[in-house]
Amino acid sequence: MENNLNDFSLDAFSLKGKVAIVTGANQGLGMAYAVAFAKAGADLYIPHFTDHVSEVKELIEATGQKVAFIQGDLTDKSYVQKVVEGCINEYGKIDILVNNAGVGIFADFMDYPDHLWEKVMDVNLNAVYYLSHLVVKEMAKQRSGKIINIASALAFTADKKCPPYTTSKHAIVGLTKVFANEAGQYNIQTNAIAPGFLETEMTKGFQEDQAFYTKIEDRIPVGRWGVSSDLMGTAVFLASSASNYINGWTINVDGGFATTL
Repeated sequence: MENNLNDFSLDAFSLKGKVAIVTGANQGLGMAYAVAFAKAGADLYIPHFTDHVSEVKELIEATGQKVAFIQGDLTDKSYVQKVVEGCINEYGKIDILVNNAGVGIFADFMDYPDHLWEKVMDVNLNAVYYLSHLVVKEMAKQRSGKIINIASALAFTADKKCPPYTTSKHAIVGLTKVFANEAGQYNIQTNAIAPGFLETEMTKGFQEDQAFYTKIEDRIPVGRWGVSSDLMGTAVFLASSASNYINGWTINVDGGFATTL
């Protein structure tokens, strides 16, 4: 028996003493990641665009963990710099970065406006690169860190009327591999989560289309759309030392959607 087998314990899944930046965590799936991290013992730093922060603040503080906020636009490079500096000033370090903030704008492909293409790509891809590039320099100093990018079921296929969203999520898978390859030498692991079809406020319109809802439900092997809490365990795993030898991969959390025709 290898001697290191006795070194493993469930403490490997703990985030006690860690500091996590989760972009856009004041709402939606980002809130689920942030609350999961707090429950696992991490303090949170949340860059957000919209005003509402009371719900996530209450949920995190109920766990006994700290949370701080900074409002702004992630497509503004000066704000991105402030995010990194603000977290360092608040907590002294950055252990985890989740690039959750994103936008999807639907329009007919043949008439899709250039300015909407640029907006989606700036938020979903360029902002992810610029923030991660700054954060990884801080993580390299401490020779440890976890970067978790949020991809999508549309990182592996395509859908109608959302060309920049689909393209950006494909690119996130590639960007994840780039950072894994470049930053791995500093004991920084970069991976991605690809959520499938989830019952969230963002997908409310799709849920109300009964024919579409049923079509997707029938394709998912586990027989249901996902909910936000389905992502929380995967996020904690990728943020913890239990995943230290996973680097550059995208984990589909989709009930098996991507395995079917």
